[in-house]
Amino acid sequence: MGKNKLERFAENDTFRHVVQPDLIEAREHDNEIKGTWNRWMFENNNPIVVELGCGKGEYTVALARENRNVNYIGVDIKGARIWRGARTVAEENLKNVAFLRTRIEFILRYFGKNEIDEIWITFPDPQLKTRRAKNRLTHSEFLNRYQQFLKPNAVVHLKTDSLFMHRYSKMVLMHNGIDILEASEDIYVNPEIDPILTIKTTYEKMFMSKGFPITYLKFRMKPNIKLTEPEYDNNELLQICLRDCPADTER
Repeated sequence: MGKNKLERFAENDTFRHVVQPDLIEAREHDNEIKGTWNRWMFENNNPIVVELGCGKGEYTVALARENRNVNYIGVDIKGARIWRGARTVAEENLKNVAFLRTRIEFILRYFGKNEIDEIWITFPDPQLKTRRAKNRLTHSEFLNRYQQFLKPNAVVHLKTDSLFMHRYSKMVLMHNGIDILEASEDIYVNPEIDPILTIKTTYEKMFMSKGFPITYLKFRMKPNIKLTEPEYDNNELLQICLRDCPADTER
């Protein structure tokens, strides 16, 4: 491990707004912060929005700057990436931002029932290979996890450069009768684009430079229903969703 990474991990430990739990313990036990984010971390009762796969925290921080009466938590497994966002939060003295370093499959160890108001999923890996399909962050198994800590009828946002991920997610939502509030396969063709969608992270800029369209889905979760996958095998899903979007195969 490089010296810079070690230094960043060490600095993360000095930030009160960074939670870095033991990943081995997360396999077996809930973390003590579960259900207490507003009281322990933010010391207020404002809504909480979570960004999954936050990377360097650019989207999390940008949202927090614009909405000081909302609390934001960026989640990622890469401590060196989180460090950049955490450092910015410290430098700007932002009181409504926190970061959680963990694997998203352990997310239920950290958030309690009805604790979270909204989710952003930004530029996740589309996991095109069959053996990785269950790792898609909009796979029904992940959506079932999210239901357990989201408030009833909470909204989820998916912003991605992958047309496959966008189309696959729509299929999952439609299969389960989930209300799709907005859907676009290229947000920047809309002259009336919501400013919140124009926040550009390092990854988005990179994907746009390669000609990838930026897609967006906004949907409202249904409480207390068991979500399932569409009745296709992964190869069929790939054929359906990759139609007219060969760029996804170039990853």
